[in-house]
Amino acid sequence: MSQLPQHLDLHLIRILYLLLVEKNVSRVALKLNQPQPSISASLRKLRELTGDPLLVRGARGMVPTQHGESLLKPAKRILDETENLFVKKTPFVAQEESRTFHIAAPDYLDTQFLPNIVAQMRRGSPNSKVVIHSLGPSADYIRLLSDGDMDLVIANWDEPPEHLHISKLFEDPIICTMRADSPYAMRTDSEAMTIADYLSLPHVAPSQILPGYHGVIDAFLEKENLERNVVVESAYFGLIPYMLIQTDLVLTTGRQFMRYYERTLPLKIFTVPVKFPPMRFYQLWHERVHQAPEHKWLRDQVSAAAKALVPR
Repeated sequence: MSQLPQHLDLHLIRILYLLLVEKNVSRVALKLNQPQPSISASLRKLRELTGDPLLVRGARGMVPTQHGESLLKPAKRILDETENLFVKKTPFVAQEESRTFHIAAPDYLDTQFLPNIVAQMRRGSPNSKVVIHSLGPSADYIRLLSDGDMDLVIANWDEPPEHLHISKLFEDPIICTMRADSPYAMRTDSEAMTIADYLSLPHVAPSQILPGYHGVIDAFLEKENLERNVVVESAYFGLIPYMLIQTDLVLTTGRQFMRYYERTLPLKIFTVPVKFPPMRFYQLWHERVHQAPEHKWLRDQVSAAAKALVPR
């Protein structure tokens, strides 16, 4: 058998397939609108490449050889798969689709944000599944996004990786809060906190999400050569408001996050004397899914849930 060429002509595979189906050079020439000598030349080339006659004379015209018959299915499969490569992407019909979406998010988001996302997705694509993942220092979210194990990451880190796509969701001004009847809250007006007071009070803070990075609050304080007195770190951010009502601890966080808790718990909100920039929440995704219709739909649901938060 002759050695295969480095660049096998797809048109030659189409001629091979048609010759094996039609068993007639003239009919193949008509189907492809090519002169018969050209198809005959292609048959000679195919015979040279395969080391087999492919078509031989039978009792009533040409018939495929045994080897020719064995090439029929592989040739059709190549042609079908090649055609599928260039089929235009079909729209994502959310109501009819059954897809699993993986979203990673911190738990210090607005208490209604993730529930709103889930509710919108359940309404829009009831047959799909939603998996919410936590974020922690052991979660390699860059690899998870690039490998396709994660669809979307919702975050508020200062400097997200440049190679990922990013879309802003909402901003959340930073405040601090403590138990309404704590010694400090009882003796001072909510507008009168000084920087010295703020830094010296006992703080509770979330555990680090990224290795070596303790979040936007402490990163900003470090740039200003300031350091607060963090005495408790918690991986369970949603439980911190309940820690406040039993202790003298102070929490610095986004205003949106505290809206629910200040209605239900005896807490007092203070204006932070440090001029923190607002927390900026965004969604991150990889280039591999940037053009995927189902992923565009997912991002639209997350954006819509974010817009519903502002104003509340």
